[in-house]
Amino acid sequence: MDKGGAAGRNDLSPPDNTFDLAIIGGGVNGAGIARDAAGRGLSVLLVEQGDLAGATSSASTKLVHGGLRYLEHFEFRLVREALLEREVLLRAAPHIIWPLRFVLPHHAGLRPWWMIRLGLFLYDHLGGRRILPGTRSVALRSDAVGVPLRDEFARGFEYSDCWVEDARLVVLNARDAADRGADVRVRTRCTAAQRVGALWHLSLAGEGAGEVSARALVNATGPWVADFLAHAVGVNAPSKVRLVKGSHIVVRRLWDGPQCYIFQNSDERICFAIPYEDAFTLIGTTDRDFTGDAGSVEISAEETGYLCESVSAYLRRPVTPSDVVWAYAGVRPLYDDGASKAQEATRDYVLELDAPAGGPPLLSVFGGKITTFRRLAESALLRLAPHLQMRGPWTANASLPGGDFPHDGAAALAQRLLAAHPWLADRTARRLARQYGTRAFVVLEGASGPEPPLAADLTAREVRWMIEQEWARAPADILWRRTKRGLVATEAEMAALARFMGAPAGSGMRAAE
Repeated sequence: MDKGGAAGRNDLSPPDNTFDLAIIGGGVNGAGIARDAAGRGLSVLLVEQGDLAGATSSASTKLVHGGLRYLEHFEFRLVREALLEREVLLRAAPHIIWPLRFVLPHHAGLRPWWMIRLGLFLYDHLGGRRILPGTRSVALRSDAVGVPLRDEFARGFEYSDCWVEDARLVVLNARDAADRGADVRVRTRCTAAQRVGALWHLSLAGEGAGEVSARALVNATGPWVADFLAHAVGVNAPSKVRLVKGSHIVVRRLWDGPQCYIFQNSDERICFAIPYEDAFTLIGTTDRDFTGDAGSVEISAEETGYLCESVSAYLRRPVTPSDVVWAYAGVRPLYDDGASKAQEATRDYVLELDAPAGGPPLLSVFGGKITTFRRLAESALLRLAPHLQMRGPWTANASLPGGDFPHDGAAALAQRLLAAHPWLADRTARRLARQYGTRAFVVLEGASGPEPPLAADLTAREVRWMIEQEWARAPADILWRRTKRGLVATEAEMAALARFMGAPAGSGMRAAE
């Protein structure tokens, strides 16, 4: 069973503060590169200015998917790579990734039936699907999945993709990197990066402040990729980044049943509606070009209205802005390929390497999507391989922390947890199994009976685990990223959690705190 390791700044860090690889940015790409590099025997430093997954990587639609609509833009390589990764990631982290079935009602006024069927045929066959079931046609007026839909939708399709707890995916990659020797520093900003001979000299401020050196540097700062180059490194970005805002709303659960829906909109965009955290439905996303501070992005009233109208065009039960119980927005740092519309900008990644003769290399990451983060990490290290001595790729068949059980074994794992701790509520056992996988047994090690909760069903024991093992520093890190218990915790419970963590009163109410 996966036992876990020490958190935070690691005892295996180089004694002279010189690392093989320093990575700036603790989103999914930075954490994925750190994990892969540490497993190849490199000494690694991962620096994040806020919380892990504190920006784009926790503001996704929570899908591991091929990207059905990318086929319309002829991004076949990206779709194939993403489809192949679905089952790789499902096997690596079956506690935080699991299959979903999506229902796509046919809208006669939009994409024709034959085009959708052709796209889904390609979707089924491009990616070597083995675990996930294939597409089927659905008679919506007689099939149970059609019950929530309006009467005018008579037929559609049902196909497979996967769900992912996006912020936990980032945390688990960082956890695995640290278990393999990486030094992970949150609430730490790299204020300056300077080439001095064959090394990068980095100045760090905040929780992990200090002066360190590295033989290679990765800029995985997401929306700040160009800003980091300009202000910390003092160079111009080699490529342009296009910032695209995506927003989501959460409402009370709109239908019974596990199925999800993907709706076509008249503006040629699509909108997802997905069962979320047992009692809710997640609806998204928008695509809007964005200018401004990527660290303080919020959903607009216009976006909320757009999402409500998009799903209300299909569902029997309309959704209005007054139904929204939570909303979030993020900024996707896409590679600027000159597309006229934000929704058409490529979701592929571009890696720019600056490696002057005799100087240490700098690799900057532009674009990318959650589904392909592992392949991006492999590509990044392939680009750096001529400059660093390292072992070969290894992550394709390796579990993430807690994921060492069968891809369809989450329910059985929850039952094992209940057998070992019969005083747990069934729902809490399922949540712990989904959140920590086999490491749930380590979280509960020494517990002999029920413990009083701090917020929702979060106990002091579990909160300490997230602080000590998962770099949580503020209530929002726990309530909105490592868990989503902020959806059900009361204000009094949030205040109790803040007091326990020594945080200011009122903190933890919003995901961005």
